[in-house]
Amino acid sequence: MPLDNLSSERKLTVDEVLSWLNRDQLISMAEEEAIRVYSGRWENRDKGIVDIVCDFQAEKDTRLNKNFSREKLSEWLASKVSLPLFHIDPLKIDVAAVTSICTQPYAERFNILPVKVADNVITVAVSEPFIREWEKDLKHLHNKEFKRVFADAKNIKRYITELYDFSKSVRSASKKSEKYNGQLNNLEQLVELGKKSDLEVNNQHIVNLVSWLFQYAFDQRASDIHLEPRRDQSNVRFRIDGVMHQVYQIPTAVMGAVISRIKILGRMDIAEKRRPQDGRLKTLNNEQEIELRLSSMPTAFGEKVVMRIFDPEVLLKDFKALGFNKWERQVWSDMSQQAHGIILVTGPTGSGKTTTLYSTLKHLATPEVNLCTVEDPIELIEPSFNQMQVDNKIGLNFATGIRTLMRQDPDIIMVGEIRDLETAEMAIQASLTGHLVLSTLHTNDAPSAITRLLELGVKPYLVKLTLLGVMAQRLIRTLCPHCKRQHDVTDDQWQGVVEPFSIKKPALIFQAKGCVECRNTGYLGRIGIYEVFKSTSLIQKQMTENCDARHIAKLAIKDGMKTLRMSGVEKVMEGITSIEEVLRVAPENLGQ
Repeated sequence: MPLDNLSSERKLTVDEVLSWLNRDQLISMAEEEAIRVYSGRWENRDKGIVDIVCDFQAEKDTRLNKNFSREKLSEWLASKVSLPLFHIDPLKIDVAAVTSICTQPYAERFNILPVKVADNVITVAVSEPFIREWEKDLKHLHNKEFKRVFADAKNIKRYITELYDFSKSVRSASKKSEKYNGQLNNLEQLVELGKKSDLEVNNQHIVNLVSWLFQYAFDQRASDIHLEPRRDQSNVRFRIDGVMHQVYQIPTAVMGAVISRIKILGRMDIAEKRRPQDGRLKTLNNEQEIELRLSSMPTAFGEKVVMRIFDPEVLLKDFKALGFNKWERQVWSDMSQQAHGIILVTGPTGSGKTTTLYSTLKHLATPEVNLCTVEDPIELIEPSFNQMQVDNKIGLNFATGIRTLMRQDPDIIMVGEIRDLETAEMAIQASLTGHLVLSTLHTNDAPSAITRLLELGVKPYLVKLTLLGVMAQRLIRTLCPHCKRQHDVTDDQWQGVVEPFSIKKPALIFQAKGCVECRNTGYLGRIGIYEVFKSTSLIQKQMTENCDARHIAKLAIKDGMKTLRMSGVEKVMEGITSIEEVLRVAPENLGQ
C-alpha cells in the first residue's frame, strides 16, 4: 500500500498495519488474525494501533517477537509512515506557548498536540499521519510552517488533558488577579509585605494548580519542588536526580496565591511573609502516603517556597540498596552495634545523610531499646522513634534538647547536627554516660570531621575517648539500564581516574547515552558512595591539637577505607555509574 497518499484524510487501519507487521516478520499469520479479531472491539476506536497490539499482548500473554515493546512498535510504525518518532517530555514543553496554538477540543478532535513553537515553525505530534485537515486550518490561523512528528496516541491524549487543564487553571487565576492591578508582594512594593494575598487561595483554579503541581512532581520522580517569585513571571522548578529542571512560569500574582494555598496545607502562617517558616504536609499518591517538608523565606519579589519530597519507602531499604559494599556494611554495623560512643555522618546538604541515619535508626529501634532524636526540623515522622524538634524561639536548641533526652532514660540518641561547641560537648557527655550517639557534621570528607571537632573547641582527649568512627557520603546518579552503552577507556585515562591507587581496568565500562525512560539524560535514579573508617588506636594517636586530616586519611586507607572517588570507581566497575559522573561528584582523590 503506498505511503505517500496523504490526501485521503483517513485513519490508519488495523489491516494495513498488521500486513506491515507480518511483512517485516514481527508477527505470524496466526497472531495477525488473532489481533485482527481482538481489535474488532475498537472499530470506532479512540485507541491507536500501538495500544491495540500492546493491549492484546498483555491481555492474552502471547509470546510475540522480543522486539514487540511499545517503544519498539512506535519506532517501527514511525519509520513506516516516514515521520520522526517524538517522545513527549512535559518538562521540555512550553505549556503556555503550545496551548495557544489551538483549543483543547480541536486538539482532541484530531488527537494532535503542539510540542514546540519556534519563530517560523510549529512542531505538532500526531498519531494519525494520514489526517492533515488540521494542518490547513492552523496554517491559515498562524501563518507558519508546520512540522509533523509521530507520537504514541496514548501519550498525546494524556498530555492534551494535562497541559490544557493546567494552562486553563493558570489563565483563569490570572484573569481573577487582574482586577487587583497586578499588586506584587516584593521588595519594590514593601508596603504590601505582610498582607494576605488578594487572590483567593481557596479558588478552585488555585486548588487545581496545587494538586497538579504535587502530582506532576511525583510522576517526574522529583525530590524537591522550588517555587521562585520574580517580578512578572515566577518560576516552578523541580530537582530530579540531583539536577534542577525548569518546569513552568506562572504570573507572580498567581504564584502568591499558590504559595498561600500550600502554606495553609502545611499549617504555616499565611499572613506572615517577612520571616522564614517551616511546615510539613502529607498527601496521597496512588494510595501511598507521601510526606513533604516545607520551607519558606522572604526574597526581593515575595516568598520563595521549597518543598522536599520524602520517599515513603526510604526506611524499608537495606544498606546494600543504599550503595554500601560488603566491607562498608560490616564496618557500619560494627559501629552502630556499640553500647556507647559517637558516630558521625558528614557531607553537604542533599548528600543522603538523613536517609542513612534514618535507615540505621530503623534497624536499631527494637522494642528493647529507647531511641530518641532531637532534630531541626524532624525530617520523617517514624512511630518507632521518640522525636523532638528544635525550637529556638523558646530556647530549645540541640544542646538543651540533648540535656532533656538525657533525663528520658535513652539507649540511643540521634542529634540532627553538631553545629557548635555546646552541642558537641553535650553529645560527648551523653556518650561518656553510656549512650550511643549518632549525628551529622558538615565536612567535605570523613577524616576532616576530626579536625572540625577540634576547631569547634572539643578537647582532643574527649574525641579519642568517644569517637567510634566517621562516614562521609555523596549521592551519585546511576546509569539508565535501558540505554547505557559500552565505553572504551585507555589505560592512561583509567589511571588518571584512580591515581594514586593502582586498580586494574575492568573489561567493561559503561557511559550514559539517553533514551525516553531517562529523559535523554542517560541516568535514572541515584545511589550512595561512601568513605567510612573506624577510630583505631593508630588514628587516635593522631588526634592532637595540630592533627593533619590527610595523615589520618592515609592511616584509614591502610585500614581498608575507600575514598569517595574510589567508592565511585567501584560503582563504575560494577556498571552502575559512569566515570564522568564520578569525576563530577568526587573531583578530588583523598589519597593524593
